[in-house]
Amino acid sequence: MKNIKKVAVLGGGGRTGNYLVNQLLKEGFSIKLLLRNPESFSIQSSQIEIIKGDALELKSIQSLLKDCDAVLSTIGQRKDEPLVASAATQNILQVMSNYGIERYLLLAGLNIDTPFDKKSEKTQMATDWMKANFSIIQEDRQKAYDLLVESDINWTQVRVPFIEFTDLSSEIVVNVEDCLGDKISAIAIAQFMIREMTESKFSQQSPFISAV
Repeated sequence: MKNIKKVAVLGGGGRTGNYLVNQLLKEGFSIKLLLRNPESFSIQSSQIEIIKGDALELKSIQSLLKDCDAVLSTIGQRKDEPLVASAATQNILQVMSNYGIERYLLLAGLNIDTPFDKKSEKTQMATDWMKANFSIIQEDRQKAYDLLVESDINWTQVRVPFIEFTDLSSEIVVNVEDCLGDKISAIAIAQFMIREMTESKFSQQSPFISAV
């Protein structure tokens, strides 16, 4: 894989995304950031190029990914808005293929199922609760996973439990079959995603990560 210098980021305006953007800056990456409302984004750096647009629009994704070496997404579903997970994933995968971009990482919850899972009772309860209470969102996110599996892209879907919005990093445990902890810090998510972006230890897999 070629050296990754410029990273396209979706969801960087969100709470977890802010940690990801700041960590990318700390580690010296250049960033292209897709924002619907750039005026409300507070992180300032000469390493950031902002693209005003929406992940549901193919043209926005084309502008965002141009000249980038990898794609990171912490994009989430906004209340009372069109479903975003599968549509954004479809746009991203199409443009990555067109541009020859290899690496894609995205953040997801425990509730996504894969054929390789051996979920504990606790993790399965969380999955079932999401399916019961947010069935449409759940189905859309599951569809996004199916699109990943069908693609030839070097993707990694990072599944996480309850997120604590803190700069306090802790030792984490990674497992491809089950979530072994109840929480994780936003900074630990950012650090793992960036490390995995370059190392590709979990290529075309959906690891669970959590604090020890």
